[in-house]
Amino acid sequence: QVQLVESGGGLVQPGGSLRLSCVVSGNRYGIGVMGWYRQAPGKQRELVATITEGGSRIYTDSVKGRFTISRDNSKDTGYLQMNSLKPEDTAAYYCNIRQRSPFRGEYWGQGTQVTVSS
Repeated sequence: QVQLVESGGGLVQPGGSLRLSCVVSGNRYGIGVMGWYRQAPGKQRELVATITEGGSRIYTDSVKGRFTISRDNSKDTGYLQMNSLKPEDTAAYYCNIRQRSPFRGEYWGQGTQVTVSS
């Protein structure tokens, strides 16, 4: 029922930019927290950024100053603006939501590949 549809991934040169989108449908209880995670082959999935419904943001240290997370609550849509991309950013990126209390259900997108290469 709940679906997260991502878009915006692809191949980009070092120093370039990408904007990822995450459109949520079928959610009846509100989104408490929306986040972006990434996973490279052979590594654990790691947090990139999260944003609450009130707009509080956290970022992993490696992307601070380069990435910006945002959300449009009226559209149930989230974004990840990625600037100054580095080869180390290459990974599959996943959108995640946690529903507002007391439901707190968690859902994931399908994963979108971001490749940073010259």
